Amino acid sequence: MNGPEDQLTVAHRRDASGTPASRTVADLLRTAPVIGRAEMTVRQAAALMTERGQDYVVIPLPEGRHGLVTDADIRARVVAAGRGADTPVGEIVDGPALVIDHRTSTVDALTELLDRGLRVIPVCDETGRVLGVIGAGDFVADPAGASMPLREQISRSRSVAELQSHARRIPQLVADLVRRDRPAHEVTRVTSLIVDAVVQRGLALVVDSRPGVDPASYTWLSLGSNARREPVLSSDVDSAVVFDDALDPASHTAYREAFAELDEVLRGAGIAVDANGAVASKTLFSRSRSAWRTAIRGWVDEPLENKGMIFTSLILDGRALRTAGTEHVPGDEMIAALRADPRTMRLLLEESLATRARLRTVRDVLTGRAGTFDLKSHALTPLVNIARWAALSVDSTEVNTRARLRAASGSPMLSDDDATTLLEVFDVLQRMRLRYQVARFDRGEAPTDVVEMKRLSPLDRSLVGQAVREIAGVQRRMANMSQYQVNR
Repeated sequence: MNGPEDQLTVAHRRDASGTPASRTVADLLRTAPVIGRAEMTVRQAAALMTERGQDYVVIPLPEGRHGLVTDADIRARVVAAGRGADTPVGEIVDGPALVIDHRTSTVDALTELLDRGLRVIPVCDETGRVLGVIGAGDFVADPAGASMPLREQISRSRSVAELQSHARRIPQLVADLVRRDRPAHEVTRVTSLIVDAVVQRGLALVVDSRPGVDPASYTWLSLGSNARREPVLSSDVDSAVVFDDALDPASHTAYREAFAELDEVLRGAGIAVDANGAVASKTLFSRSRSAWRTAIRGWVDEPLENKGMIFTSLILDGRALRTAGTEHVPGDEMIAALRADPRTMRLLLEESLATRARLRTVRDVLTGRAGTFDLKSHALTPLVNIARWAALSVDSTEVNTRARLRAASGSPMLSDDDATTLLEVFDVLQRMRLRYQVARFDRGEAPTDVVEMKRLSPLDRSLVGQAVREIAGVQRRMANMSQYQVNR
């Protein structure tokens, strides 16, 4: 039947805490910051920590910056190093600390905390005044911290079986966040943090533990939707590796075999691995830093050869998951090379606009799929392509689609209005995508990006049509503007 009973819906749950959808780190601050001086001694800093019941001291630095000394720093840089308690704190402060604005969303702050492996982050107001400090414990009661217990269990897994058992709970967590009506970008970011934890623990268990494997000899790159912090239940994991040039090339094969074992571990954990071969276990996606540099030069010089455009888009979406090896990832070098070559920029733009936003294709009609719509292929991919190119055009190294649109907003190729429209469209489509997939998951059906239009509500069907028209309109305007801007 085609009535309302066929529609896929998600039963929403009201958050018991009454937590609003949008929260900032200012909402997490509970105590005044502990602030010291660079000239104070380590003994004085330790006494101040004890007096205030905290394990850090913020140290004001020149030019409005701030340093940070923690209890762990004192143990490592003073006690273990054999220094005296009268050592000035300024001598053990390791450069300016990362600080975040008090208006930063809680999920963005949590991402910074986990990605950088930090214990605490100072929070400042618009003037640079320190308002407080946040740590992992501050997120326990926040929706953004819903992943913390599961992520901790994953990170502490002692065996592959235990890791897989914890990882298979990811869909339930995603479904719960969707039922609580959390913003789509928050749900996908939390999901990516957990997937990152699974990959990192998997590397430790099945790769780095192998004889002859040096964890510091390679950098693991996350690619695709997980790298952009945008994975959904149907997403797979793409990856690449940058080997240190000092690593003997003859050992690369052994590393790839270990990466292939990790692929199987991920599959056993319920995490799909890219079926097209964009994975670190394949030769094309695991190269030395110098080999990546040579390949990038080749893609810039001959972008139409050897799938140069495809590789370029993949690597531009790369995010270093662990940087124990090289300090720079291929995407950083590629941006500079592409910007210096207008011809390649034009080809990349043409490639970005080649996938047109549309409600259905001739193939859909001929194959009897006119009643379905591929949210990813026919709407989200064109939007993601626009954001990637627009960010590249303004020298932005952002990887997340929403961040790219904000970075390029107001540029010659992407007006403020178009950027705002695409941001709204992206959020609507991702929210719809998550709801549809969770509804299928609840019914024991496989999550997919291909939606049956009759199973959407009339409002959602209308939103799909409007979203496609908005994306197509921006594509047309960018194509017209490219005639004047790209070659200038």
